Amino acid sequence: MAEIYHQLVEGIKNTTWQEFTAVVFGIASVMFSRMENIWVYPTGLINTIMYTYFCFFWWDLYAEASLNFYYTIMSIYGWVLWSRENSTTDNRQLTTEKQQTTNNKLQTSNLKLAITASSKKEWKIAIVFFIICWGILYYILTNFTKSNVPIADSFASATAYTGMWLMAKKKIENWLWWILTNMASIPLYFYKQAVFTSFQYVIFLILAIMGYISWKKKIVKHA
Repeated sequence: MAEIYHQLVEGIKNTTWQEFTAVVFGIASVMFSRMENIWVYPTGLINTIMYTYFCFFWWDLYAEASLNFYYTIMSIYGWVLWSRENSTTDNRQLTTEKQQTTNNKLQTSNLKLAITASSKKEWKIAIVFFIICWGILYYILTNFTKSNVPIADSFASATAYTGMWLMAKKKIENWLWWILTNMASIPLYFYKQAVFTSFQYVIFLILAIMGYISWKKKIVKHA
């Protein structure tokens, strides 16, 4: 414990301003996300672009680098969509009664995707998806990179890819995969002496647990 504490203190002392900046913007992005604020994307982009660089050039975490690159692409895509939506809202003018009727019909037909729990079949599919991702990433890391943590790096990224997939389908189990991602990332980044980043994943772990509890309550409420 004394050695871990010593490494923690030294790691915080040696944290670069770049890593500190990336962590701050990462946490800010999560907070904006909970608020459904468009600033989730510019703050998130700063975080993911910086971490793509860190993981690839500083820490040799190539699977995590690919994951952050994917986050970057999706953030740009999401920012464009949200900007269009906001622009449409800002420039919207009074509609005619006929247009209002049409909009009401469209809103009725576009039913909101509900939060649901995975069936046994969906659980099996998710696990197979995770195993395939883990296997592919591990193979790439061991054969085409100089990674010294291929198992941990590929595991953390595979759980994140699975979590993202299930989140898109609004499956409550996505939070379980994010919890696994964060639990794996905390020691992974600590080992790479990215102590402040490791601390970031502690916060993400807490938020993931809160997310699971929140979604669980919603499922029970609408049962």
